[in-house]
Amino acid sequence: MLARFSVGSNDPNGMDADKLELRGFGFRLGDIHHRSDILAQSAPVHFAKTLDQMLAFLQARSPGPDGSPDLENIRAFSAANPETLHQANYIATHPLPRNLAGTTYWGVHSYPATNSAGETRFIKFKIAPVGTEIAPTKSDVTANFANVLYDDLEHRVTSGDVRFSVMALLDRPGDPTTDVTIRWPNEDNREEVRLGTIVITGLESDETCDVSVFDPANLADGVAHPPDEIFAARSAAYAISLAKRR
Repeated sequence: MLARFSVGSNDPNGMDADKLELRGFGFRLGDIHHRSDILAQSAPVHFAKTLDQMLAFLQARSPGPDGSPDLENIRAFSAANPETLHQANYIATHPLPRNLAGTTYWGVHSYPATNSAGETRFIKFKIAPVGTEIAPTKSDVTANFANVLYDDLEHRVTSGDVRFSVMALLDRPGDPTTDVTIRWPNEDNREEVRLGTIVITGLESDETCDVSVFDPANLADGVAHPPDEIFAARSAAYAISLAKRR
């Protein structure tokens, strides 16, 4: 398995311990011939329902001639598209721990999953931390605050390992499966199945992840592509991102 942690800031010099930044966790199971790439984030919803809405969201926040976005444009767009605030509202009301290992990560998409009996249900992935919190020492935080999340992760892995339970939340009749800006009703109290445990025992260089792409179209047998528009665009977008990095 190869796992990748990320932080959503577009500022490479920003402090990665910002509690309002979205965190990402992707992991790859298997090898090049038979693998699954699962992508999750620290909020259970995406910020746009469609590609057109996603583009308009970004355009509304584009810097003007003075280098800053027009706040009136942002307010007007948000008022006309209230569902684009769901992710930000979740992040604002659910403070993140000061570490990557203690964060719960969500797959925002609804995956059709078929069992060995041929029964199909929609599932959502939830990646939940295992074990107790290990607070970083004062020296860990003050020595290099801009990289406190990475420094803390390195400390945890070199001191033992980091573990996550991979859970599948099970659907109920009538659940929305194409709108990634909203959660399933009572999603936090759903029936769930534990699929396995991720155990991270070592660290690799950034290049290990940078030279390849985590392609969510790669899925295990029995798990099909979600029906929403955002998922359908991810493979092409990530391939472009990989080409830009190279």
